[in-house]
Amino acid sequence: MNPLLDALQPYPFARLQRLFEDLQPPADQALIKLSVGEPQHPPPAFVLQEVAAHLGRIANYPATAGMRELRVAIAAWLERRFGLEAMDPDTQVLPVNGTREALFAFAQAVIDPGAGSLVLSPNPFYQIYEGAAFMAGAAPAFINCDADSGLPDFDAVTPDTWRRCALLYICSPGNPSGAVMPLPLLQKLIGLAHEYDFVIASDECYCEIYPADSPPPPGLLEACRAQGDTRYSRCVVFHSLSKRSNLPGLRSGFVAGDANVLRAFLAYRTYHGCAMPLHHQLGSIAAWQDEAHVRANRRAYDEKFAAVLNELDGCLDVVQPQAGFYLWPRTPGSDTDFARKLYADAGVVVLPGRFLARESGGVNPGENRVRMALVAELADCVEAARRIRAHIAAD
Repeated sequence: MNPLLDALQPYPFARLQRLFEDLQPPADQALIKLSVGEPQHPPPAFVLQEVAAHLGRIANYPATAGMRELRVAIAAWLERRFGLEAMDPDTQVLPVNGTREALFAFAQAVIDPGAGSLVLSPNPFYQIYEGAAFMAGAAPAFINCDADSGLPDFDAVTPDTWRRCALLYICSPGNPSGAVMPLPLLQKLIGLAHEYDFVIASDECYCEIYPADSPPPPGLLEACRAQGDTRYSRCVVFHSLSKRSNLPGLRSGFVAGDANVLRAFLAYRTYHGCAMPLHHQLGSIAAWQDEAHVRANRRAYDEKFAAVLNELDGCLDVVQPQAGFYLWPRTPGSDTDFARKLYADAGVVVLPGRFLARESGGVNPGENRVRMALVAELADCVEAARRIRAHIAAD
């Protein structure tokens, strides 16, 4: 077997299952899961209709590069959303089967496995970044996020670490904090990528979930464009319909940016055998061309944040994030103890923050926090918040 597999760490939800294995939730209350970031809002009916109307295309092999019509739709969306100009759908856009698969595979396409390279990522982080580093023959290195801003402390990274960096994963809006990287910070990272010759992989899958009265989060390609770079050198972004359009099962997303990097990634994916089914592509075209359902989605999250934060006011140290659908509260004591007691006493499942981070610099920046995904229906989210308040009051 590939010995690199031995480096892979247990996934957070496997650790959560072990944390609860000696417990039972209350039998008289329905279990409410706030642990998994799986959108529960209804998917757009017009997308489902488009997929169903083209089920016959399942008889055809899809091309790895995807349908040109889909690439054109994605390029047009990028231009509208981020103010980009003349995105080339043939060289700067590549459809993928969701961002998870692409984020993982990307490292294997861009890293020289014998070079002793580092893959840098925020801490806490999406665990795919770490696994991608291991399986690409590189070592992960973590940049602790500031406890207040939620942003990685890039100033703490030494020049030697930047010199060894082959790939930097960033996530904005962040998972789990919801912190948004401002345009000047993104431009600073672009400058570092040019100075130290590494690639930036920007995970932007939460960028369409933000308060309706707030400006949309900026993106990495937008930062390039603001500096006059329409080649997006060393920069690649990852987007998905999972969160934006409540279509996690469609497994539809894209990567876009530096044409030279995407050319190498396409060559890798040609062997990988991971082309998106044609009926999924046709449904995706419809989704990328519509904004009305995305605005409605944002309004639904706004309503949930307002209601849940009202319930938790005064009992938990928590604030509304800049974007995304997670709450990232500090816990009254150990995050794992809090999660266990909440599960056993109140039938609410939250994810301990330490499961989303690694010890770095002598600390685990996820400790004494939990991640709560407000993905369930409004009534369930409010009921969960009421149970949390009652649990804390009684503890």
